[in-house]
Amino acid sequence: MANILVIGGGAAGFFGAITAAQHNPNLRITLLEASRHPLHKVRISGGGRCNVTHACFDPKHLVQHYPRGNKALRGPFTRFQPRDTINWFAQQGVSLKTEADGRMFPTTDDSDTIAQCLLTTAQRAGIKLETQTPVQTIQRHNQGFRISLRNGETRDCDRLLLATGSHPSGYRFAQTLGHSIIPPVPSLFTFTIRDPHLTQLAGISVPHVQVSLPQHNLKQEGPLLITHWGLSGPAVLKLSAWGARPLHDGHYRTPLRLNWLPQHTPETLKPIYQHQKANHPRKTLGSFSPIPLSRRLWTYHLQATDIDPQTRWAEVSKKALNRLTQHLLQSHYLIDGKGIFKDEFVTCGGINLKEINFKTLESRLCPNLYLAGELLDIDGITGGFNFQNAWTTSWLAGQSLAQP
Repeated sequence: MANILVIGGGAAGFFGAITAAQHNPNLRITLLEASRHPLHKVRISGGGRCNVTHACFDPKHLVQHYPRGNKALRGPFTRFQPRDTINWFAQQGVSLKTEADGRMFPTTDDSDTIAQCLLTTAQRAGIKLETQTPVQTIQRHNQGFRISLRNGETRDCDRLLLATGSHPSGYRFAQTLGHSIIPPVPSLFTFTIRDPHLTQLAGISVPHVQVSLPQHNLKQEGPLLITHWGLSGPAVLKLSAWGARPLHDGHYRTPLRLNWLPQHTPETLKPIYQHQKANHPRKTLGSFSPIPLSRRLWTYHLQATDIDPQTRWAEVSKKALNRLTQHLLQSHYLIDGKGIFKDEFVTCGGINLKEINFKTLESRLCPNLYLAGELLDIDGITGGFNFQNAWTTSWLAGQSLAQP
Protein backbone atom coordinates (compact mmCIF):
# COMPACT_ATOMS: atom_id res chain seq x y z
CA MET A 1 0.00 0.00 0.00
CA ALA A 2 1.50 3.31 -1.11
CA ASN A 3 2.13 5.83 1.65
CA ILE A 4 1.30 9.47 0.77
CA LEU A 5 2.11 12.53 2.85
CA VAL A 6 0.54 15.94 2.24
CA ILE A 7 2.15 18.96 3.91
CA GLY A 8 -0.21 21.91 4.33
CA GLY A 9 -3.77 21.90 5.65
CA GLY A 10 -5.18 24.59 3.37
CA ALA A 11 -7.49 24.37 0.36
CA ALA A 12 -4.87 22.80 -1.95
CA GLY A 13 -3.63 20.31 0.65
CA PHE A 14 -7.12 19.04 1.51
CA PHE A 15 -8.34 18.95 -2.08
CA GLY A 16 -5.25 17.10 -3.29
CA ALA A 17 -5.48 14.55 -0.47
CA ILE A 18 -9.22 13.99 -1.03
CA THR A 19 -8.78 13.63 -4.80
CA ALA A 20 -6.05 11.02 -4.34
CA ALA A 21 -8.12 9.09 -1.79
CA GLN A 22 -11.28 9.15 -3.93
CA HIS A 23 -9.41 7.83 -6.96
CA ASN A 24 -7.45 5.17 -5.08
CA PRO A 25 -8.94 3.92 -1.79
CA ASN A 26 -5.89 1.69 -1.23
CA LEU A 27 -3.59 4.63 -0.45
CA ARG A 28 -2.53 5.48 3.07
CA ILE A 29 -2.74 9.30 3.19
CA THR A 30 -1.66 11.57 6.05
CA LEU A 31 -2.12 15.34 6.01
CA LEU A 32 0.25 17.37 8.21
CA GLU A 33 -0.79 20.87 9.31
CA ALA A 34 1.49 23.06 11.44
CA SER A 35 -1.26 25.07 13.14
CA ARG A 36 -4.05 24.04 15.47
CA HIS A 37 -6.77 25.00 12.98
CA PRO A 38 -6.60 23.83 9.34
CA LEU A 39 -8.25 25.72 6.44
CA HIS A 40 -7.70 29.11 8.08
CA LYS A 41 -7.60 30.98 4.77
CA VAL A 42 -10.79 29.28 3.60
CA ARG A 43 -12.56 30.45 6.75
CA ILE A 44 -11.57 34.12 6.45
CA SER A 45 -11.82 34.51 2.67
CA GLY A 46 -14.53 36.59 1.06
CA GLY A 47 -15.27 38.40 4.31
CA GLY A 48 -16.10 35.07 5.95
CA ARG A 49 -18.27 33.90 3.01
CA CYS A 50 -15.52 32.11 0.99
CA ASN A 51 -15.28 33.16 -2.64
CA VAL A 52 -14.94 29.55 -3.89
CA THR A 53 -14.47 30.25 -7.60
CA HIS A 54 -15.61 32.48 -10.48
CA ALA A 55 -18.29 31.86 -13.11
CA CYS A 56 -15.84 31.91 -16.02
CA PHE A 57 -16.07 28.61 -17.90
CA ASP A 58 -13.86 29.14 -20.96
CA PRO A 59 -10.22 28.20 -20.19
CA LYS A 60 -8.80 30.76 -22.62
CA HIS A 61 -10.77 33.53 -20.88
CA LEU A 62 -10.15 32.11 -17.42
CA VAL A 63 -6.36 32.27 -17.75
CA GLN A 64 -6.56 36.00 -18.52
CA HIS A 65 -7.32 36.60 -14.83
CA TYR A 66 -3.87 35.34 -13.77
CA PRO A 67 -1.00 37.88 -13.92
CA ARG A 68 1.42 35.01 -13.25
CA GLY A 69 0.87 31.43 -14.42
CA ASN A 70 -1.65 32.03 -17.20
CA LYS A 71 0.24 30.00 -19.83
CA ALA A 72 0.91 27.12 -17.46
CA LEU A 73 -2.75 26.92 -16.39
CA ARG A 74 -4.23 26.76 -19.90
CA GLY A 75 -3.90 22.95 -20.10
CA PRO A 76 -4.93 22.23 -16.50
CA PHE A 77 -8.09 24.34 -16.91
CA THR A 78 -9.21 22.12 -19.79
CA ARG A 79 -9.19 19.24 -17.29
CA PHE A 80 -10.55 20.89 -14.14
CA GLN A 81 -12.15 24.35 -14.24
CA PRO A 82 -14.85 26.28 -12.30
CA ARG A 83 -17.67 24.11 -13.69
CA ASP A 84 -15.89 21.06 -12.26
CA THR A 85 -15.45 22.84 -8.93
CA ILE A 86 -19.18 23.60 -8.82
CA ASN A 87 -20.02 19.96 -9.64
CA TRP A 88 -17.57 18.59 -7.08
CA PHE A 89 -19.04 20.62 -4.23
CA ALA A 90 -22.57 19.78 -5.42
CA GLN A 91 -21.70 16.07 -5.16
CA GLN A 92 -20.74 16.68 -1.52
CA GLY A 93 -24.08 18.44 -0.92
CA VAL A 94 -22.80 22.05 -1.12
CA SER A 95 -24.53 24.41 -3.55
CA LEU A 96 -22.83 27.51 -4.88
CA LYS A 97 -24.45 30.74 -6.12
CA THR A 98 -23.21 33.33 -8.61
CA GLU A 99 -23.21 37.05 -7.79
CA ALA A 100 -23.61 39.83 -10.36
CA ASP A 101 -19.84 40.25 -10.78
CA GLY A 102 -19.26 36.51 -11.38
CA ARG A 103 -17.94 35.63 -7.92
CA MET A 104 -19.29 32.35 -6.53
CA PHE A 105 -20.08 31.66 -2.88
CA PRO A 106 -21.81 28.88 -0.97
CA THR A 107 -25.56 29.55 -0.81
CA THR A 108 -25.18 29.68 2.98
CA ASP A 109 -22.89 32.74 2.69
CA ASP A 110 -20.76 31.03 5.33
CA SER A 111 -17.17 29.94 4.69
CA ASP A 112 -17.52 27.31 7.40
CA THR A 113 -19.76 25.40 4.94
CA ILE A 114 -16.74 24.92 2.66
CA ALA A 115 -14.31 24.17 5.51
CA GLN A 116 -16.63 21.57 7.06
CA CYS A 117 -17.25 20.00 3.65
CA LEU A 118 -13.52 19.49 3.13
CA LEU A 119 -12.95 18.22 6.68
CA THR A 120 -15.88 15.79 6.54
CA THR A 121 -15.01 14.52 3.06
CA ALA A 122 -11.38 13.97 4.07
CA GLN A 123 -12.44 12.05 7.18
CA ARG A 124 -14.90 9.95 5.16
CA ALA A 125 -12.12 9.16 2.67
CA GLY A 126 -9.92 7.80 5.45
CA ILE A 127 -7.34 10.60 5.40
CA LYS A 128 -5.46 10.98 8.66
CA LEU A 129 -5.22 14.64 9.73
CA GLU A 130 -2.46 15.65 12.14
CA THR A 131 -2.67 19.25 13.34
CA GLN A 132 -0.01 21.11 15.37
CA THR A 133 2.56 19.02 13.51
CA PRO A 134 5.12 21.41 12.00
CA VAL A 135 7.69 19.90 9.65
CA GLN A 136 11.36 20.64 10.32
CA THR A 137 13.14 19.09 7.32
CA ILE A 138 12.46 16.97 4.23
CA GLN A 139 15.08 14.63 2.76
CA ARG A 140 15.16 12.15 -0.08
CA HIS A 141 14.97 8.65 1.35
CA ASN A 142 15.23 5.60 -0.92
CA GLN A 143 12.71 6.37 -3.71
CA GLY A 144 10.60 8.53 -1.42
CA PHE A 145 11.07 11.01 1.42
CA ARG A 146 11.82 11.21 5.13
CA ILE A 147 10.03 14.00 6.97
CA SER A 148 11.49 15.19 10.27
CA LEU A 149 8.98 16.88 12.56
CA ARG A 150 9.73 19.64 15.04
CA ASN A 151 8.75 17.31 17.91
CA GLY A 152 11.59 14.94 16.93
CA GLU A 153 9.48 12.29 15.20
CA THR A 154 9.96 11.21 11.59
CA ARG A 155 7.56 10.14 8.86
CA ASP A 156 8.47 8.24 5.70
CA CYS A 157 6.44 8.32 2.51
CA ASP A 158 6.55 7.08 -1.07
CA ARG A 159 5.07 10.26 -2.57
CA LEU A 160 4.82 13.78 -1.21
CA LEU A 161 2.48 16.68 -1.96
CA LEU A 162 3.73 20.11 -0.90
CA ALA A 163 0.80 22.53 -0.53
CA THR A 164 2.08 25.03 2.01
CA GLY A 165 0.74 28.21 0.40
CA SER A 166 3.00 31.24 0.66
CA HIS A 167 4.53 30.17 3.98
CA PRO A 168 8.34 30.56 3.89
CA SER A 169 8.85 26.99 5.13
CA GLY A 170 7.34 25.62 1.92
CA TYR A 171 9.79 27.58 -0.21
CA ARG A 172 12.62 26.31 2.01
CA PHE A 173 11.52 22.68 1.63
CA ALA A 174 11.23 23.07 -2.16
CA GLN A 175 14.71 24.57 -2.37
CA THR A 176 16.12 21.71 -0.30
CA LEU A 177 14.69 19.33 -2.89
CA GLY A 178 16.33 21.20 -5.78
CA HIS A 179 13.79 23.84 -6.79
CA SER A 180 14.45 27.51 -7.47
CA ILE A 181 12.17 30.16 -5.98
CA ILE A 182 11.10 33.39 -7.65
CA PRO A 183 11.17 35.81 -4.67
CA PRO A 184 7.63 36.25 -3.32
CA VAL A 185 6.23 39.79 -3.11
CA PRO A 186 2.72 40.97 -2.16
CA SER A 187 -0.14 40.98 -4.64
CA LEU A 188 -3.74 42.22 -4.12
CA PHE A 189 -3.24 45.34 -2.01
CA THR A 190 -4.67 48.82 -1.65
CA PHE A 191 -2.91 52.09 -2.52
CA THR A 192 -1.84 54.70 0.00
CA ILE A 193 -2.50 58.22 -1.36
CA ARG A 194 -1.46 61.05 0.93
CA ASP A 195 -4.00 63.59 -0.32
CA PRO A 196 -6.21 64.96 2.50
CA HIS A 197 -8.73 66.41 0.02
CA LEU A 198 -9.24 62.92 -1.43
CA THR A 199 -9.15 60.89 1.79
CA GLN A 200 -11.73 63.14 3.48
CA LEU A 201 -14.15 61.49 1.04
CA ALA A 202 -13.53 58.07 2.69
CA GLY A 203 -16.47 55.72 2.21
CA ILE A 204 -17.50 57.00 -1.21
CA SER A 205 -17.61 54.33 -3.91
CA VAL A 206 -17.72 54.77 -7.68
CA PRO A 207 -19.14 51.87 -9.73
CA HIS A 208 -16.83 52.21 -12.75
CA VAL A 209 -13.44 53.92 -13.06
CA GLN A 210 -10.19 53.31 -14.92
CA VAL A 211 -6.93 53.30 -12.95
CA SER A 212 -3.53 53.17 -14.62
CA LEU A 213 0.18 53.16 -13.85
CA PRO A 214 1.57 55.27 -16.72
CA GLN A 215 5.21 54.42 -15.97
CA HIS A 216 4.45 50.70 -16.32
CA ASN A 217 1.83 50.83 -19.11
CA LEU A 218 -0.76 49.02 -16.97
CA LYS A 219 -4.47 49.82 -16.60
CA GLN A 220 -7.59 48.23 -15.15
CA GLU A 221 -11.26 49.12 -14.83
CA GLY A 222 -13.90 48.40 -12.23
CA PRO A 223 -15.44 49.72 -9.01
CA LEU A 224 -13.42 52.04 -6.76
CA LEU A 225 -13.63 52.76 -3.03
CA ILE A 226 -12.09 55.86 -1.42
CA THR A 227 -10.66 55.04 2.01
CA HIS A 228 -9.16 57.05 4.84
CA TRP A 229 -5.68 56.01 3.61
CA GLY A 230 -6.23 56.24 -0.16
CA LEU A 231 -7.87 53.95 -2.71
CA SER A 232 -9.26 50.42 -2.69
CA GLY A 233 -11.93 48.40 -4.52
CA PRO A 234 -11.75 45.85 -7.35
CA ALA A 235 -10.15 48.24 -9.89
CA VAL A 236 -7.24 48.98 -7.53
CA LEU A 237 -6.85 45.35 -6.42
CA LYS A 238 -6.70 44.13 -10.04
CA LEU A 239 -4.12 46.81 -10.88
CA SER A 240 -2.06 45.86 -7.81
CA ALA A 241 -1.99 42.23 -8.97
CA TRP A 242 -0.79 43.05 -12.49
CA GLY A 243 1.66 45.62 -11.15
CA ALA A 244 2.83 43.60 -8.13
CA ARG A 245 6.43 43.15 -9.27
CA PRO A 246 7.16 46.67 -10.64
CA LEU A 247 5.36 48.29 -7.68
CA HIS A 248 7.50 46.28 -5.27
CA ASP A 249 10.67 47.15 -7.16
CA GLY A 250 9.69 50.84 -7.02
CA HIS A 251 9.06 50.66 -3.24
CA TYR A 252 5.35 51.30 -3.84
CA ARG A 253 5.95 54.86 -4.94
CA THR A 254 4.79 55.72 -8.46
CA PRO A 255 2.32 58.02 -10.28
CA LEU A 256 -1.30 56.87 -10.63
CA ARG A 257 -3.74 58.17 -13.22
CA LEU A 258 -7.46 57.92 -12.47
CA ASN A 259 -10.26 58.33 -15.00
CA TRP A 260 -13.42 58.83 -12.94
CA LEU A 261 -15.67 58.58 -16.02
CA PRO A 262 -14.21 56.06 -18.51
CA GLN A 263 -17.55 55.97 -20.31
CA HIS A 264 -17.12 59.67 -21.21
CA THR A 265 -14.82 61.78 -23.41
CA PRO A 266 -14.39 65.57 -23.59
CA GLU A 267 -16.83 65.48 -26.53
CA THR A 268 -19.57 63.70 -24.54
CA LEU A 269 -19.16 65.92 -21.47
CA LYS A 270 -19.45 69.16 -23.46
CA PRO A 271 -23.20 68.81 -24.26
CA ILE A 272 -23.90 68.01 -20.60
CA TYR A 273 -22.31 71.34 -19.60
CA GLN A 274 -24.16 73.14 -22.41
CA HIS A 275 -27.46 71.66 -21.25
CA GLN A 276 -26.84 72.96 -17.73
CA LYS A 277 -25.91 76.41 -19.01
CA ALA A 278 -28.98 76.62 -21.24
CA ASN A 279 -31.56 75.13 -18.86
CA HIS A 280 -30.24 75.99 -15.41
CA PRO A 281 -28.22 79.21 -15.86
CA ARG A 282 -29.02 80.56 -12.37
CA LYS A 283 -28.26 77.33 -10.50
CA THR A 284 -24.87 76.95 -8.84
CA LEU A 285 -22.48 74.25 -10.01
CA GLY A 286 -22.32 72.78 -6.53
CA SER A 287 -26.07 72.38 -6.11
CA PHE A 288 -26.12 68.95 -7.74
CA SER A 289 -23.97 66.71 -9.95
CA PRO A 290 -25.01 66.50 -13.62
CA ILE A 291 -22.85 63.39 -14.13
CA PRO A 292 -22.99 59.98 -12.36
CA LEU A 293 -20.86 60.98 -9.38
CA SER A 294 -22.07 61.76 -5.88
CA ARG A 295 -22.54 65.43 -5.01
CA ARG A 296 -19.62 65.29 -2.55
CA LEU A 297 -17.33 63.83 -5.20
CA TRP A 298 -18.54 66.36 -7.80
CA THR A 299 -17.78 69.18 -5.34
CA TYR A 300 -14.32 67.70 -4.78
CA HIS A 301 -13.62 67.94 -8.53
CA LEU A 302 -14.88 71.52 -8.66
CA GLN A 303 -12.63 72.57 -5.79
CA ALA A 304 -9.65 70.63 -7.22
CA THR A 305 -9.91 72.71 -10.40
CA ASP A 306 -10.35 76.05 -8.59
CA ILE A 307 -14.05 76.35 -9.40
CA ASP A 308 -16.14 77.87 -6.60
CA PRO A 309 -19.16 75.55 -6.09
CA GLN A 310 -21.26 78.73 -5.66
CA THR A 311 -20.51 79.79 -9.24
CA ARG A 312 -23.64 79.89 -11.39
CA TRP A 313 -23.74 77.87 -14.59
CA ALA A 314 -24.27 81.06 -16.62
CA GLU A 315 -21.02 82.47 -15.22
CA VAL A 316 -18.62 79.52 -15.48
CA SER A 317 -15.97 79.98 -18.18
CA LYS A 318 -15.09 77.58 -20.96
CA LYS A 319 -11.53 77.47 -19.64
CA ALA A 320 -12.75 76.41 -16.18
CA LEU A 321 -14.91 73.65 -17.66
CA ASN A 322 -11.93 72.39 -19.68
CA ARG A 323 -9.94 72.13 -16.44
CA LEU A 324 -12.82 70.25 -14.85
CA THR A 325 -13.02 67.81 -17.78
CA GLN A 326 -9.28 67.21 -17.59
CA HIS A 327 -9.52 66.40 -13.87
CA LEU A 328 -12.51 64.11 -14.29
CA LEU A 329 -10.83 62.10 -17.04
CA GLN A 330 -7.20 62.33 -15.93
CA SER A 331 -6.70 62.92 -12.22
CA HIS A 332 -3.10 62.43 -11.12
CA TYR A 333 -2.01 61.07 -7.74
CA LEU A 334 1.13 59.60 -6.21
CA ILE A 335 1.01 56.10 -4.75
CA ASP A 336 3.01 56.37 -1.54
CA GLY A 337 2.80 52.92 -0.02
CA LYS A 338 0.46 49.95 0.12
CA GLY A 339 -2.06 48.44 2.47
CA ILE A 340 -3.37 44.88 2.44
CA PHE A 341 -6.67 43.52 1.21
CA LYS A 342 -8.30 42.62 4.53
CA ASP A 343 -6.84 39.27 5.66
CA GLU A 344 -6.60 37.78 2.18
CA PHE A 345 -2.86 38.03 1.77
CA VAL A 346 -1.80 36.86 -1.69
CA THR A 347 1.72 36.79 -3.10
CA CYS A 348 3.21 36.61 -6.54
CA GLY A 349 6.36 34.54 -6.76
CA GLY A 350 7.10 30.99 -5.66
CA ILE A 351 8.38 27.82 -7.31
CA ASN A 352 9.59 28.37 -10.87
CA LEU A 353 6.89 26.94 -13.14
CA LYS A 354 9.45 25.62 -15.64
CA GLU A 355 10.44 23.06 -13.02
CA ILE A 356 6.96 21.46 -12.90
CA ASN A 357 5.13 19.09 -15.24
CA PHE A 358 1.69 20.69 -15.54
CA LYS A 359 0.07 17.50 -16.80
CA THR A 360 0.75 15.81 -13.45
CA LEU A 361 1.97 18.62 -11.13
CA GLU A 362 5.01 16.44 -10.43
CA SER A 363 8.40 18.08 -10.01
CA ARG A 364 10.65 17.80 -13.05
CA LEU A 365 13.64 17.82 -10.69
CA CYS A 366 12.58 15.51 -7.87
CA PRO A 367 10.59 12.33 -8.72
CA ASN A 368 7.52 11.59 -6.56
CA LEU A 369 7.32 15.21 -5.35
CA TYR A 370 4.09 17.03 -6.26
CA LEU A 371 3.36 20.73 -5.81
CA ALA A 372 0.08 22.65 -5.80
CA GLY A 373 -1.59 25.92 -4.87
CA GLU A 374 -0.07 29.25 -3.98
CA LEU A 375 3.36 27.69 -3.39
CA LEU A 376 3.72 27.89 -7.17
CA ASP A 377 4.52 31.14 -8.99
CA ILE A 378 0.83 31.56 -9.84
CA ASP A 379 -1.54 34.24 -8.63
CA GLY A 380 -4.90 35.52 -9.77
CA ILE A 381 -6.77 38.76 -9.37
CA THR A 382 -9.49 39.04 -6.75
CA GLY A 383 -12.75 37.21 -7.47
CA GLY A 384 -12.21 33.51 -6.64
CA PHE A 385 -9.38 32.92 -9.09
CA ASN A 386 -6.75 32.07 -6.46
CA PHE A 387 -8.98 29.37 -4.99
CA GLN A 388 -9.59 28.00 -8.49
CA ASN A 389 -5.82 27.68 -8.95
CA ALA A 390 -5.73 25.70 -5.68
CA TRP A 391 -8.60 23.39 -6.73
CA THR A 392 -7.22 22.76 -10.23
CA THR A 393 -3.54 22.18 -9.41
CA SER A 394 -4.29 20.04 -6.35
CA TRP A 395 -6.90 17.99 -8.26
CA LEU A 396 -4.31 17.19 -10.94
CA ALA A 397 -1.70 16.43 -8.28
CA GLY A 398 -4.18 14.19 -6.46
CA GLN A 399 -4.95 12.31 -9.68
CA SER A 400 -1.23 11.69 -10.14
CA LEU A 401 -0.72 10.63 -6.52
CA ALA A 402 -3.51 8.08 -6.95
CA GLN A 403 -1.74 6.23 -9.76
CA PRO A 404 -0.71 2.67 -8.80
